[in-house]
Amino acid sequence: MDAPQHRPLSPHDPLRPDAPDAPDPAGPPGDGEEAGRARRTAAFRGARRVLARPAADATLAEALAGLGAAAGGAYDLTEPVDAYGDGVVAALERRVAGLLGTEAAAFFPTGTMAQQVALRCWASRTGNPVVALHPLAHPEVHERGALGALSGLRTVHPTAERRQPTAAEVWNLDEPFGTLVLELPLRDAGFLLPSWEELTELVEAARARDAVVHLDGARLWECTAHFGRPLEEVAALADSVYVSFYKSLGGLGGAALAGPGPLVEEARAWRHRYGGQVYQQFPTALSALVGLDRELPRLPGYVAHARTVAQALREGFARAGVPWARVHPEVPHTHQFQVWLTGEADALTGAAVRQAEETGAALFRRWHPGGPPGVSVTEVTVASPGLEWTAAEVVAAVGDFVARWRPERR
Repeated sequence: MDAPQHRPLSPHDPLRPDAPDAPDPAGPPGDGEEAGRARRTAAFRGARRVLARPAADATLAEALAGLGAAAGGAYDLTEPVDAYGDGVVAALERRVAGLLGTEAAAFFPTGTMAQQVALRCWASRTGNPVVALHPLAHPEVHERGALGALSGLRTVHPTAERRQPTAAEVWNLDEPFGTLVLELPLRDAGFLLPSWEELTELVEAARARDAVVHLDGARLWECTAHFGRPLEEVAALADSVYVSFYKSLGGLGGAALAGPGPLVEEARAWRHRYGGQVYQQFPTALSALVGLDRELPRLPGYVAHARTVAQALREGFARAGVPWARVHPEVPHTHQFQVWLTGEADALTGAAVRQAEETGAALFRRWHPGGPPGVSVTEVTVASPGLEWTAAEVVAAVGDFVARWRPERR
């Protein structure tokens, strides 16, 4: 059975699991919302066993200590402090360009800025302000219409299906477009990737339509296992690539836009105009270099174990007698995937909090309504801490979670 359809959620939608002002189900309305949020945060931070440990779980002291301990192995700390990108930031840009096999790369404080700049540069070069992309892609769902509001760009959608577009859909778009954006993986549809053959056909279809191809590669680092190709071969398909330093690498933030030298130089000019020429970005750049050294080599292992975890989750829900549960996709394309259940989000999140508090194990985190009434969804990430979980332990933890969610099944 396919995962239920659901509307895209803006970053400030209270139904999004990461919305800053989302009401916390672990506490009552009003003043209790803040107490509930604090309880949830404490439960997940205090859990001894997790599948992933988001950087935001750390305290300021822990984050600073961790960066201080690791940074010396990634860069010469006797070098002067980087002011406006002339030191460690420049070294990071060279590192990214080398990994992706591009002529150049430019550091940006956010991926949102990097992609907006890339797309306006391509529109100027192609003479076409129309951008083709999926309606669940980040610029459409999470950027408050910035492409149109700031750059005068217009978007068209090859498909509205919750999957990657096909080459035929790109070829059959009923109006010209200057740039095709491919989000790899498509996060809001379940971290979905096309096959390598499908990806090359998509690029060929765009070229046949006289369009350039830009990869929204916020999570591109972990896609190599699915494609069976190295990073530079994936990046070589496109005209430009954006990558993030915090989503998979554990950096403090930041992003890079990589591509031909002239495009990157133009992007630097627009970065300045957009307010992205930020003073002293060296902590972020150092954390990105640490992530490239430490996390990038581990990502294929995370992807492999995510498939073990996904299978164990399916088995666990089946053993617990849950009438309908879905791991999507069944075999994860990356180290992240979705879990869907027929249950209310508040009750599911409450069960996750209690499990973390009472057992020290946090299998799931925040759930949110995902489609028809009574259906909820959460995202699962498997990273370094998740490698410690065996399949049998995941199955047992699912049973424990279900017992807290539906105590009548004890």
